[in-house]
Amino acid sequence: SLSEFMREIKVGFARFYNRRHNRRGYFWGDRFKSVIVDKGETLVNCLAYIDLNPLRAGLVDRPEDYRWNSLGYHLQTENNDQFLSTDFGLKEFNVKSSKERIRRYRRYVYEAGAINRQDKIQAQVIAAIVVAKTRKKDFEISRISRFRYRTRYFTDSGIIGSKEFVA
Repeated sequence: SLSEFMREIKVGFARFYNRRHNRRGYFWGDRFKSVIVDKGETLVNCLAYIDLNPLRAGLVDRPEDYRWNSLGYHLQTENNDQFLSTDFGLKEFNVKSSKERIRRYRRYVYEAGAINRQDKIQAQVIAAIVVAKTRKKDFEISRISRFRYRTRYFTDSGIIGSKEFVA
């Protein structure tokens, strides 16, 4: 089961880390939790929540700027390798075109991400000006922006080594 698999990963990594760093105890603060999510709006809300987490944590200004979430992935790759299905969750938008599904999902995420919740004072939201500019473009991604998302790893890299190696 998924829970057993996750338990094995967590226990195995904790043992490895503890041995390597001469420590004892838990590595993660809590147990893995598996939640079953209903289809439809519930699933779309769950996906949007996950895609908005990096934004709310203040890591990015736009959800797609975080390359490791589904929105960032779809905009970077256009899902050419079929790694993430646009049928999962996004099928709820009732359109056949995967590009249109992504556009509608992006609009949904932006609208949800622009809501400023008073109970979450620390959480960052998508700036109103960003939402307005994106809405003006009807949530489409330009070719230039798509190219930028695909090639950003050219500059998002580093070199690790001695001064001689780096020079």
